[in-house]
Amino acid sequence: MIPESFISDLLNRVDIVDVVGRYVQLKKTGANFQGLCPFHNEKSPSFTVSPTKQFYHCFGCSAHGTSIGFLMEYSGMGFVDAVKDLAQGAGMIVPEQDDKIPPAQRAQMQAQSMALSEAMNLASEYYKTQLRTAPNAIAYLKGRGLTGEVAARFALGYAPDGWDNLRSVFPDYSAVALVEAGLVIDKVDEEGRHIKRYDRFRERVMFPIRNAKGQVIAFGGRIMEQGEPKYLNSPETPLFSKGSELYGLFEARQAIRDAGYVLVTEGYMDVVALAQMGFPHAVATLGTACTTIHVQKLLRQTDTVIFSFDGDKAGRRAARRALEACLPHVSDDKTIKFLFLPSEHDPDSYIREFGADGFEQQVHEAMPLSQFLLREAAGEHDLDEPEGRARAQFDAKPMLQAMAPSALRLQIVRGLASMTQSTPGEIEGLFELSKPVAANRKAPARSKRQEPVGLELKMIRTLVTHPSLALQMDAEALEACRQFGQEQYDHLLHLVQLAQSLGPNGTFAALAQQLKEQGEGYDVIIGEIAATPEPEIETERLWLNATVRQLKLQQVKAEINMLMEAINAAIMAKEPTDVLTTGYRELIALQDQLQREQEADKSFR
Repeated sequence: MIPESFISDLLNRVDIVDVVGRYVQLKKTGANFQGLCPFHNEKSPSFTVSPTKQFYHCFGCSAHGTSIGFLMEYSGMGFVDAVKDLAQGAGMIVPEQDDKIPPAQRAQMQAQSMALSEAMNLASEYYKTQLRTAPNAIAYLKGRGLTGEVAARFALGYAPDGWDNLRSVFPDYSAVALVEAGLVIDKVDEEGRHIKRYDRFRERVMFPIRNAKGQVIAFGGRIMEQGEPKYLNSPETPLFSKGSELYGLFEARQAIRDAGYVLVTEGYMDVVALAQMGFPHAVATLGTACTTIHVQKLLRQTDTVIFSFDGDKAGRRAARRALEACLPHVSDDKTIKFLFLPSEHDPDSYIREFGADGFEQQVHEAMPLSQFLLREAAGEHDLDEPEGRARAQFDAKPMLQAMAPSALRLQIVRGLASMTQSTPGEIEGLFELSKPVAANRKAPARSKRQEPVGLELKMIRTLVTHPSLALQMDAEALEACRQFGQEQYDHLLHLVQLAQSLGPNGTFAALAQQLKEQGEGYDVIIGEIAATPEPEIETERLWLNATVRQLKLQQVKAEINMLMEAINAAIMAKEPTDVLTTGYRELIALQDQLQREQEADKSFR
């Protein structure tokens, strides 16, 4: 877990204008910067970046966040990856609370990563240069219907024939980084002695694989003639894990947003050919089954994922594995479908034979996940027989158990129940589904926190906008806030403690990032703050002082009234009132003091 203090320091060091400016063309307009929103289609810019708040906000689609949030939304990175990306640019090393690696060793690992990245970039440039003078590779790509523009977009290259062509690129061909990056292979004898080093990729069309930042982390090489393996991929390296990366995702990000869905295929050529034919929102798994990490990355980019695998048996097995990877991430606001082409076709061959319109029709007719799951459960079982229906339920059980409780799971349960002559309740009971959603009894409604209004809302907005002002909220000030109600007080106390933990240099961006990590409870308020001019901190400080004083005064008046009632009761009962009277005089003195201070601050109330 990354310490919150590091996150705060990081956000103070990076400039969101520089971070966003790497991906969005920004123009200075007054105190802010403006550009076309990268998260929705628009012709007039409504996307603003505030250098003072270190926050972005779109007035069109209401997207907003910090530098970390922008990288997560735009690049599809996870939180940790986004933090590490920003930290690397700021020359900071990300600490982890449970990290036992000494700083020197961590710095060495970072240096190794940079060396591998440099090696991959040099190799990619070399392969691109070689493609220009390789008529056989150019003819092959043209034969597959590709233009130079698409080849350039995907940075395609060519690895010529020969055992050590990379020697001309790397003066130190014996460098360890070349092996660690997967660019060369060291051949050893039975006793482990080094015999020969040679290039991994030879006489192949090269497909660079890029991460979310656009850095080359691996290669896929395709043979142009007959031979095996048809595709040769980089091995697992410190930079590359094929179970985590998707080919073409970096190039397809904006197209995915424009289309409203992502198309997932199996091969590099599928992605490139589909881009050539008007489907630039396609990506591919890297010679491995679709993983849950792949699914998470895809669902960060879009709410709709359509898997399109080859029509043969291998493609259908791949679709089943993709289904299983998707199940833990299924939710009612996401759509996942499966496109099954005729057995003799893959996406590349289908679109070349039937054109873009024909393939578009296939996309529209893709099978919903619910239908595919039930079809897989039914299999070839005889549903007219009890044994066949029982086997269908047996096959469906692990898939339904992998899903979180949702309306979609309920629909699938009902579909399975109908198919196997059962009831939804029987299915859920038999499968021991957690938190069954088809039960007849309803769970008691959860109490929802009342939305802050009036003075409480203004205090929250002030503290979120200027977290450093929370340092003037002492125990007495917080105690006076109990007048809002216990639940409201608890939320306000938590907010004040978070803000105070940031110290005197706490910023809106740092606090907003912490609140975002804890849930969506403050999203509306953060969005409103991001969309309005930032008030002067000194004005807000005076307002907060006056407001706290007003709350204390109300509390003192309430205590005076209670004490007066107690004194009157004691007099009626002929009991001593000395202690009560002393307390009363102290409260009156405090009330007078607060009223005098209040009079001096009238202009700020």
